[in-house]
Amino acid sequence: MAETTRTLPSLRVGLLLLDRFTLAAFGGFIDALRLAADDGGQSRQIHASWQIMTPGASKRSASCGLEVSGTSDFLDPERFDYIAVCGGNTYLEERLDPAITRYLNEAREKRLRLLGICTGTFAIARAGLAAGRTVCVHWNVHDAFEHQFPKVRTSVDRIFIDEGDLITCAGSTAAIDLGLYLVLRHCGRDRMQQALRHMMLTGMRAPSLPQAHFQRDIPEGADLRFRKAVHFMEQQLDHPPSLQAIARYVGVSVRQLERNFNSTIGISPMKYNRMMRLDYGRWMIENGNVNITQIALDSGFSDGPHFSREFRNQFGLSPTEYKRKIS
Repeated sequence: MAETTRTLPSLRVGLLLLDRFTLAAFGGFIDALRLAADDGGQSRQIHASWQIMTPGASKRSASCGLEVSGTSDFLDPERFDYIAVCGGNTYLEERLDPAITRYLNEAREKRLRLLGICTGTFAIARAGLAAGRTVCVHWNVHDAFEHQFPKVRTSVDRIFIDEGDLITCAGSTAAIDLGLYLVLRHCGRDRMQQALRHMMLTGMRAPSLPQAHFQRDIPEGADLRFRKAVHFMEQQLDHPPSLQAIARYVGVSVRQLERNFNSTIGISPMKYNRMMRLDYGRWMIENGNVNITQIALDSGFSDGPHFSREFRNQFGLSPTEYKRKIS
């Protein structure tokens, strides 16, 4: 009897793991593939496959300290459909291992599609492979990316962006959606639904879903103190810091902070903070099923009536009216 030729998996991903990678993004992406690859969660690489690579097959540490071993050295890119780069806390290091640069360029020359997961997009841009593309980055690292790669178009209005030969993902749980997106494309809806059920999710989020970030447009030329203050506010939308706390974080006096905001955007820090929290409340109304009182508290307001008054002043409708309008 002739030997049966083994069928290749429909989806094959080579994942290049960077040091201090983000565990949630890495694990979520791999698990979306793993749970679609076999029946019953058995993890055999039948319908989808993945291979984790590091230069010299060296160990890698996650940002939380967990170590990953048992990786492969660089493998021929033509074994895969995609080469993914998963990053983490090394994004501020403005030098990339030359071996990684060579490998990514080899993959592009062989017409492999690249995936930037979390701050893996920094590495792809550093290798010179993001020119002419719009890339998705997490709102928390957006300023750092634009500073390092001012000629690359960026977006924080989506959880991932597919540019054909380059797909970039904000990271964290958005990496799960990216994995499901690839499973749907290559393995079909049934496989994608199987992974969803195992992960106890209700659905794959659309790539166009906006990231939950609430910085208003920051003018070009805004200085570091302004950006630091805005970042500090956004980290604490549910328990807004005092003006004094913001000034201490930035390292200036309250008076200097107020002058900085007024000269940059024409409003006070506290008004800007309130507008951010109202934007957050509006986003929760649009994207969740939480009651208005809980939204008010999560947005840093003392109660529902206070939130409703401020919401109407900002948007011309009460939260209830706004919810009814968009439903």
